Amino acid sequence: MSDLPYVDINAHHQPRGLRDHIAFGFTKTLRFCADTFFAKRYGHRAIVLETVAAVPGMVGATINHLKCLRRMCDDNGWIRTLMEEAENERMHLMTFIEVARPTLFERLVILAVQWVFYVAFFVLYLVSARTAHRVVGYFEEEAVLSYTYYLKEIDEGRSPNLPAPAIARHYWKMPDDATLRDVVVVVRADEAHHRDVNHGFASELAGIAPAAKPAPYPEHASDIRMVR
Repeated sequence: MSDLPYVDINAHHQPRGLRDHIAFGFTKTLRFCADTFFAKRYGHRAIVLETVAAVPGMVGATINHLKCLRRMCDDNGWIRTLMEEAENERMHLMTFIEVARPTLFERLVILAVQWVFYVAFFVLYLVSARTAHRVVGYFEEEAVLSYTYYLKEIDEGRSPNLPAPAIARHYWKMPDDATLRDVVVVVRADEAHHRDVNHGFASELAGIAPAAKPAPYPEHASDIRMVR
């Protein structure tokens, strides 16, 4: 594939203040748990983590929607952005289900983790939307690193470079000969965009200017449908 968006894999928001440090520490703790549980099974890691990654956008969109209704004010584009983020993460999940079928145990883990995380994140967003967005920003930093490691595994022959699933070819408008490596590259670009957007939202809520313009977003299909 050509014209793939550039991704700065080293982009990092330096924690400022207590809330940022809490968000960063929480993220690193979850990263340690994921590394311990999944090791280098990146396909299975993606399936479980994308079920969690699709939660914050929906939570943020819901709470902002209700807030704007109560205050009868404009959302400045936040709701649509967060809804699109949730949908995008769900498409990541639907793609990787075609690559690595989750085991029964992993499905049970997904059920438990998703409910716990949804409730916890909902409460966090109500208490401090700034911290919630900073947590997501750090989550996405780790996602960019994980997909970078996945690319390395594919490039060095330790993970098979399978043909891209049909659903991925449709969603990212990829050619028929696209491979799993191409999929990982565009998924990583998606995560980099979410990283920068959420750090930007957190900075805006903190009253400081966002560090940089969000990373380029790959072009996505306008119609989301299951393709087998």
